[in-house]
Amino acid sequence: MTTRTPEETVTAAGPLRALLWDALLAGDEYAAADVLFAALDDGLSAEEALLDVIGPVQAEVGLGWAANRLSVVQEHAATAMNDRIIAALAHRSPPPGEGRGRIAVACVEGEWHALPARLLAETLRLRGWRVDFLGAQAPTPHLIAHLHQTGPDLVALSSSIPTRLPTAHAAITACQAAGVPVLAGGAAFGADGRYARLLGADGWAPDARAAADVAAGGLGVPSGAALHEPVDDLPHLADQEYTLVSRGRTRLVRETVDGLDDRFPAMRGYTERQRERTAEDIAHIVDFLATALYVDDDALFTSFLVWTAGILEARGVPARSLTPALELLAEPLRDFPRATRLLQRGGAALTGG
Repeated sequence: MTTRTPEETVTAAGPLRALLWDALLAGDEYAAADVLFAALDDGLSAEEALLDVIGPVQAEVGLGWAANRLSVVQEHAATAMNDRIIAALAHRSPPPGEGRGRIAVACVEGEWHALPARLLAETLRLRGWRVDFLGAQAPTPHLIAHLHQTGPDLVALSSSIPTRLPTAHAAITACQAAGVPVLAGGAAFGADGRYARLLGADGWAPDARAAADVAAGGLGVPSGAALHEPVDDLPHLADQEYTLVSRGRTRLVRETVDGLDDRFPAMRGYTERQRERTAEDIAHIVDFLATALYVDDDALFTSFLVWTAGILEARGVPARSLTPALELLAEPLRDFPRATRLLQRGGAALTGG
C-alpha cells in the first residue's frame, strides 16, 4: 500500500501520464511500458501505476475519441496497449499472497469495456485477494456456474454502458440467489451509484480504489435471498412499456430511419454508409429510451441525448438531426405515457427548452 498523500500522488503521477499519453499516441507500446517500469524503479507503487497513471490516461483516451481527436482505431489501439501493459505490470509486481479470500470480477453480459474491471482485479490482487478475472461480456448463466464451482466471498460486477442495466439487474439477482453478495461499479451504475442501489446491489464503489476498500470491509450476507422478477424491485415495469419498446426495437429503428427522408431532407443525399451510421444512432436512442423506462429515470435518457449531440457536432453532423428522429419515435409510442414523457423531455434538453 502507498504512503503518499493524494497531493503527492498527483504530483508524482502527472508527468508520467503525459509520457504515457505520448507513447500511446505514437503507438509505441515498449516506450509506454518503459515509462511505468522506470517509475516503479523510482518508488511508484504498482497500485499508483494502475490507478493514478494508466486509469486517468485511459479516461483521456475515451474523451479523445468523443471529441473526435482520436479515431476508433487509435482508441482501440491505445486501449489494447494499456491492457498489455497492465498484464506486464502484474507479472512484474506479484501480489503479496492471497490471504484475504476470493473475489470474482466480471463485466456484465454484453459489456465489452473490460479495462475498468481489469484495473480493479489487479488492485485486489495487490491487496492480497485471490481474484478470478472473468473478463468482458460474462454470460450470466456461466457466471453463476463459476460461483457454484469456486465459492467466492464476493462478486464485483462492472458495466460502463447504461443500456446493460437490465442485464445487470438479472445478474445481481442471480448472484445473490447463489449466496454471493454483489459489489457494483462502473459508469453504467451512475456517478452516485443510484442504479446500483435501485437494482439491489449489496454495495457500490465509484472507482477501483474505493471498491477495494469496500471489499476489505466486507458486504456480509447478500440482500437478495432468492430469484425474483424484476417487477418485484421495479413496480413501474408493470405497465409493460419497457418490454414493448425493447421488443419493438427493430421496427422502431426501421420506421424512424425511413421517415427521416421526409423530416430531414439532407438525409436523402446520404451515402449507404452514412445511412447505416444513422440507423446505428437511432438504435442507440431506442436502447437508451428502453433503459430509461426500465429504471424510470428521465435524466438517463436526456443526458445521453445531450452527449450524443456533442458527439455528432464534433464529427460535423448537425445535432438538430436528432429532433425529427425523436418526433418520429414518438408517433408509434403515443399511447405510452412514460415513453412520451421521456421523448418530450429529451427534445427539450436538445433545444435548451
